[in-house]
Amino acid sequence: MQSTGRRVACVGSVDKMDIEQPVIDATLVRRMVAARFPQWADLPVRSVGVGAGDNKTFRLGEHMIVRLPSAGDYSVQVEKEHRWLPKLAPLLPLPIPTPLAIGEPAAGYPWRWSIYRWIEGDTAAPERIADLSDFAASLAQFLVALQRIDPTDGPRPGRHNFWRGGSLTTYDAETRQAIALLKGKIDTKAATEVWETALKTAWDRPPVWMHGDVSAGNLLVKEGRLSAVIDFGMLGVGDPACDLSIAWTFFNGESRKAFRAMLPLDAGTWARGRAWTLWKALIVAAGLVETNTVEAARPWRVIDEVLEGRSIDT
Repeated sequence: MQSTGRRVACVGSVDKMDIEQPVIDATLVRRMVAARFPQWADLPVRSVGVGAGDNKTFRLGEHMIVRLPSAGDYSVQVEKEHRWLPKLAPLLPLPIPTPLAIGEPAAGYPWRWSIYRWIEGDTAAPERIADLSDFAASLAQFLVALQRIDPTDGPRPGRHNFWRGGSLTTYDAETRQAIALLKGKIDTKAATEVWETALKTAWDRPPVWMHGDVSAGNLLVKEGRLSAVIDFGMLGVGDPACDLSIAWTFFNGESRKAFRAMLPLDAGTWARGRAWTLWKALIVAAGLVETNTVEAARPWRVIDEVLEGRSIDT
């Protein structure tokens, strides 16, 4: 199971992440594993991925990974994943992470952390995918299966997932601030229209399971096909609109149409999905959140994709 780059998960004025971040490296991981799980003390530890994100990931031997939250706001996700992923896994058509153990704070590291089984595969990228439309359909089928699982007692939107699956109004002030800051750089009238159109809609059905961060970095590929879905830190039950963002951040044209065609969701949900996508791109472009250099270049393309065709079918 792999993790790459920093994902935008903090929400600016809504609820900031913890400021202090401990130094997390392979030496710390070795000490913590040896202290808590002596049976694995002799296994090699090496970092996985680049940059800084909500979790630091390390390979433990050949068959496991260690994931350590990089801030307190992410640490609340540990127990959630260990509780729910084993229950969801048998009902899904693709592999998801298998939790193996929870580690306690130690060696100056202040939060609980996780060990998972390693999942083979490469992070999704267009050049690794044989047929992007087929890939989009496979992902949509996974989301349909996820949404059909009984949501009883599932975690409602809140601090644990930065209110993914909740109302877009949570981000209204922040979105309008970003639009104002980007005046002269984007079509602010079009952006406001996308946002306000979405605010007029709401999820009026029973809550459903949603991944919360369906992005290329959380999708694995083997032999050109979607092979696994990882990183369920934003998991929750609520409005699935936030899981549609990949339609504009990764798919386009025929693959976007294939993704939509497989998902039995109404126009309002797609309007909110478009708005979720716009919100995330706007706050990065406006500098309201910190991100690395690579991701800083992406929001402009995403904003263009969202605003280029504002009808739900584009």
